[in-house]
Amino acid sequence: MEMGVISRKIFPACGNMCVCCPALRSRSRQPVKRYRKLLADIFPKSPDEPPSERKIIKLCEYAAKNPFRIPKIAKYLEERCYKELRSEHIKLVNIIAESFNKLLSICKVQIAYFAVDVLNVILELLSYSKDETIQTLGCQCLSRFIYCQVDATYTHSIEKLVRKVCMLSQEHGEAREKRCLRASSLQCLSAMVWFMAEFSHIFVDFDEIVHSALDNFDWSRQNEEADAREEAHHNWVDEVIRCEGRGGSVIGNDNRSSCLIIQPRPEVKDPSLLTREEIENPEIWAQICIQRMVELAKESTTMRRVLDPMFVYFDSRQHWAPQKGLAMIVLSRMAYFMENSGNQRLILASVIHHLDHKNVMNDPQLKTCVVQVATSLAMQIRSGSGLAEIVFVGVLCRHLRKSLQASSEFVGEQELNLNISLQNSIDDCLQEIANGVIDAQPLFDLMAITLENIPSGVVGRATIGSLIILARALTLALSRLHSQQGFPEALLVQLLKVMLHLDVEARVGAHLIFSILLFPSSFHTHEISSLRSRYLGQHNKRHSHAASVSASASITALLEKLRRNRDSTKAENHGNIVHDQERDIVAEDWNQGCGLKNSPNFYKFTSIIDRATGSPSLTDTEPYVMKLTEDQMAQLLSAFWIQANLPDNLPSNIEAMAHSFILTLIVLRMKNLKDRDNLVIRFFQLPLSLWTMLLDQSNAGIMPPACQRSVYVLSAGMLAFACKIYQIHDLNDVFASLPMSDVSKLIWFC
Repeated sequence: MEMGVISRKIFPACGNMCVCCPALRSRSRQPVKRYRKLLADIFPKSPDEPPSERKIIKLCEYAAKNPFRIPKIAKYLEERCYKELRSEHIKLVNIIAESFNKLLSICKVQIAYFAVDVLNVILELLSYSKDETIQTLGCQCLSRFIYCQVDATYTHSIEKLVRKVCMLSQEHGEAREKRCLRASSLQCLSAMVWFMAEFSHIFVDFDEIVHSALDNFDWSRQNEEADAREEAHHNWVDEVIRCEGRGGSVIGNDNRSSCLIIQPRPEVKDPSLLTREEIENPEIWAQICIQRMVELAKESTTMRRVLDPMFVYFDSRQHWAPQKGLAMIVLSRMAYFMENSGNQRLILASVIHHLDHKNVMNDPQLKTCVVQVATSLAMQIRSGSGLAEIVFVGVLCRHLRKSLQASSEFVGEQELNLNISLQNSIDDCLQEIANGVIDAQPLFDLMAITLENIPSGVVGRATIGSLIILARALTLALSRLHSQQGFPEALLVQLLKVMLHLDVEARVGAHLIFSILLFPSSFHTHEISSLRSRYLGQHNKRHSHAASVSASASITALLEKLRRNRDSTKAENHGNIVHDQERDIVAEDWNQGCGLKNSPNFYKFTSIIDRATGSPSLTDTEPYVMKLTEDQMAQLLSAFWIQANLPDNLPSNIEAMAHSFILTLIVLRMKNLKDRDNLVIRFFQLPLSLWTMLLDQSNAGIMPPACQRSVYVLSAGMLAFACKIYQIHDLNDVFASLPMSDVSKLIWFC
């Protein structure tokens, strides 16, 4: 063997002369010369000769059979690449890159022998800024290298190239070379996202990958398709506005119709089935990046890691607008891609939690856009599988409370309109979420916890206002579930406490929440809007006209009015005029409680009685009503008695108590309870006890005269309704027995 070495190194001619020595035979020297010959064969002899893929494959197969030769082969290719790059021989560089690609495919098991050389060549190709074709080769080679990984050995080496690839994906220009470069770089980024999902390692510069994918996302075409879908919808809304006799824009609702349109289901792209045109299309690879980010986001932690840079991107580029924004398209597609995993709710929760981000929390207009996107996502998700977890509703209620509180302060008209728009958007979002809930108990628990510590003043009124809106949305969910649910005990306990709150407005709000949940059909959409408006505070009376126009001009109100029967509309308008006159009489007679002289909620009891007893819902079809136990009804009657004896009651408190009493009695009338007779007696006993207490001269001076007159009206109304619903026709005899001097003229309105 030593003679063979001497003959090869010192005396090459011995190989042709000595034929007897086995070490000098040509077969023993064949492996030494063959890899060099194979390396030389892959390069064409003339510039016009095309590269031979067969010879490249032959070289790689030789390397696979002789792995100890791979380092020399890779080193030679690396040095040859540097040389050809300096000489700007693009064709030869292409051959070298193709050789490395074949090595990665055929010698995947032996990748440790040449990985360093491949990475050095890739870095050199990516850094070559004179020709986009060379950089495209570098991206393709890096993609192949990533897909060949069987473990996380070269994670940090790949991670170092992220920024460079992201810079290439953001190259501007519509030339074919530029588009191919962007497509190849995005293909490489999609491979990196696959690597992160496969080996559970998120790169430090993952935010750059997200931004690069979003920069290349094709959303202009999506906007054109959305415009075509919305055109008919907008024409219908315009016709509604025209029939209503209004012109111009509607404050706070210009985005409402478009944000409630569900995005179409996207087509899932398979990288292995792409056509040549699609491979060179950067928008296709941007979508594939989004698809693989969805695969990466397998649980809440990685979901936040994926969505946070997206949200920051949407904030900085103003992409939250539901009509033309990128946020709606991307998040909707991600929700569709997550249907099988059931993680769609994580997207909705993340969007709502983004309201607390520093970029959003102080901008009502941006908040409105974010909430509108969440509304559309909630509609899309509930149309598929429903919403099992709704813990994020508390975030919406908190921001609704802050908006209501801000509206009650001294603010300009523009800021007031922005807050009203935000409130309407949150209202819509709560309704969509409620329509998709499977179990409403968490919402009841949320309301009970919120009511535990209700402060006085503006903050308390804003909190009550937010819960009124949530209660209305919750009744929609309960009606849809068609389940006769009992009134939650914990929530009722907290409502009873708030009914005795020091703040008179908080008491009214507790009654409203109770009434809305107990008997949803007793309220209508426009009534809820008017009740909510009272919690905007007293400081914005100078803006009351603009606020009322904004609220009444909402699309929901317009559609409600368009569908309303003309005859019933006229009757309702006539009734409102009568009620306004009676409220004026009450305001003149009421010399205490100046702050609520213009309360819109002090109705005539006969109208309440007639509407409740003559409602078609009680005679034709049984409406959705919550169940009340005997003990709960007894607690309510006790609370009514205590509250009626409070000396600071205002007309709104009297009306709220009357309304709660009436609805509770209706529930008793509709439900079959075991001890029903005893409860009926207690319902008659309450107004009679109030009447007796007030007529007793020994109790004179306990309450102001105005409160006494109101309690007279309250007890008379309660008794009148109880007699009417149980068909006791001797009510006039009871009133006739009273001395005229002891009875306020307001009683005779009953």
